[in-house]
Amino acid sequence: MAIGTVKWFSATNGYGFIKPDDGGADVFVHLRAVEKAGYTDLVEGTRISYEAKPGRSGKIAAENLRLG
Repeated sequence: MAIGTVKWFSATNGYGFIKPDDGGADVFVHLRAVEKAGYTDLVEGTRISYEAKPGRSGKIAAENLRLG
């Protein structure tokens, strides 16, 4: 699993981004992935582990989120 930090997330807009520790491009995270992990929101600066998977738009998206 990859590890990063929540760059920003808006539950109102339903998405946000994670800054990966490996220095790669920011990873998209959708509200559905957050809710599937049992959370309602992500707080900026929170450490998070995730699986990077191809999203619908072809960009990398975060799935199987775990805080801490």
